[in-house]
Amino acid sequence: MKIFFSGSIRGGRDDLSLYKDIVKFLKTKGEVLSEFVADEDIQKKEKENDISDDQIFKGDVNLISKCDVLIAEVTTPSLGVGYEIRTAESFNKRIICLFRENDNVRLSPMINGNNKVKVIRYKNFKDLKDKLMQIL
Repeated sequence: MKIFFSGSIRGGRDDLSLYKDIVKFLKTKGEVLSEFVADEDIQKKEKENDISDDQIFKGDVNLISKCDVLIAEVTTPSLGVGYEIRTAESFNKRIICLFRENDNVRLSPMINGNNKVKVIRYKNFKDLKDKLMQIL
């Protein structure tokens, strides 16, 4: 199974440890095409390698076109993650969104109300892992 993992890169670095755990788990289930989301130096590497926004966009769309499933951590709102979800939907890909329940954040109705998106609500990584085990 080819998995595209999506998470907020520019605004979600507080969740980097969680992203690393998710990617590590997903690698036991298939090939993760977007391990870079969990790379703590991704922004630095983009600058050092002079990777343009155009290249990032085209690269992500290409990877999404090749995946079997897009799994997006959506607790931290991100325009990029939302765009990747919509791109996956346009390719008729299976979409799973992960939302960590807490009192401070509400899930967007554009995700929660979309019947083409499977939402997994979780409290912690162990809870998430157990729920993912059931559906992957």
